[in-house]
Amino acid sequence: MTELRVLISDDDVMIRDVLKEVLDDEPDIAVVAVAGDADEAIRLAERHRPAVAVLDVRMPGGGGARAAREIARCSPETAILAFSAYADRASIAGLEAAGVTEYLVKGVPNRVIVEAVRRLGGQRPD
Repeated sequence: MTELRVLISDDDVMIRDVLKEVLDDEPDIAVVAVAGDADEAIRLAERHRPAVAVLDVRMPGGGGARAAREIARCSPETAILAFSAYADRASIAGLEAAGVTEYLVKGVPNRVIVEAVRRLGGQRPD
């Protein structure tokens, strides 16, 4: 099985580190890039062409919506998973309009994050 290549972008270093650790612990998932803002996420997505990008909704550089739009343009094969502390309808609607494939609220169990990444990347669950 091919490793599922993932990009993580969040302005909170602790969230980035935890997500990276959780996903890298999976034998079929490889975190290929980690970003702290939308601009860096866009550059890294263009360079690495990940199968899945996990984006924070509210981060510097225009947030997850801007990053999602630009990643969809420069790396159209990348599925986008929004990962946010905010679950209000306006945030979700804005991200859906920007091309986000799925939306998870921070605090969900790690297995839910892993399952979402696999699903978006086209991998079968264990």
